[in-house]
Amino acid sequence: MNAIEIRNLSKSFRGLYAVNHLNMTVPIGAIYGFIGENGSGKSTTEKIICGLIHPDGGSVKLFGREHTDPDVCAKAGVLIEAPGCFPNLSVWNNLMLQAANLSIRNTEKEVVKVLKMVRMEGAASNKYKNCSLGMKQRIGIAMALLGNPTLLILDEPINGLDADGMRIMREVLVDITRNYNCTVVISSHILGELEKIATHYGIVRSGKMMKEMTATELKASCRTYVAVRAKDRNRTKAVLACKFSRTEEDEAGYIRVYDRITPEEIVTHLYENGILVSEIITDRIGLEEYYIDLIKEGR
Repeated sequence: MNAIEIRNLSKSFRGLYAVNHLNMTVPIGAIYGFIGENGSGKSTTEKIICGLIHPDGGSVKLFGREHTDPDVCAKAGVLIEAPGCFPNLSVWNNLMLQAANLSIRNTEKEVVKVLKMVRMEGAASNKYKNCSLGMKQRIGIAMALLGNPTLLILDEPINGLDADGMRIMREVLVDITRNYNCTVVISSHILGELEKIATHYGIVRSGKMMKEMTATELKASCRTYVAVRAKDRNRTKAVLACKFSRTEEDEAGYIRVYDRITPEEIVTHLYENGILVSEIITDRIGLEEYYIDLIKEGR
């Protein structure tokens, strides 16, 4: 049994598909990175999972049951767009109101628990309007965590955060899955941050699922390369391009060689052509570059 199983899901608006026969599988306990460009159907899919939008066709099952089942709906916590908070109320009072709205027993105990989960214990008395963007995002997650959900749906929760805000958000999400038995589906355009925590990925384009894979499968699929830096960058690039079939310059000014070649062979070849290497590294492409390559292949 999986946390989410979607088969042939479709949804159109004014005759145009936002979600086009999409299939998606999210294992229990996963941090599932839901990736795609703007307009690819991520938010629509998430809203269908949460019951905010009715699909035109296909099936959505949560923990083996229909997503419209009231009992299974109660297992899902949601943060799509911005949390619905009253700006002049404190963080504590906003959470208390949401807990009362959900008919949660022992409301104070529950609010204390979720504030601790999102590292906001010390900010409970702050007015919501005075909180930073990162704090507001964590307040939204705290609201979604009320009622002990086993599935958390988050739409772009790390966009706009500074480095420290992203670090705290990563810690919160990993802690939720490890210690509170919660599965997390998170969409984001900040793929470098997503790569640090996701265990599974789903890449969508034009409403269709292009690829699903685990973090281990991603790592195995990412191309390795040797990157060099020398004083005469243009000549270095030309010399390498004459001998090797796959070379390119990256944003940092390194010349990458994707052929199966050792660093020693590259250094020797450049030296024989009168070029001294100042720096050389071996690495593999990350999620962002893998995603860009996949999108280019799909065009």
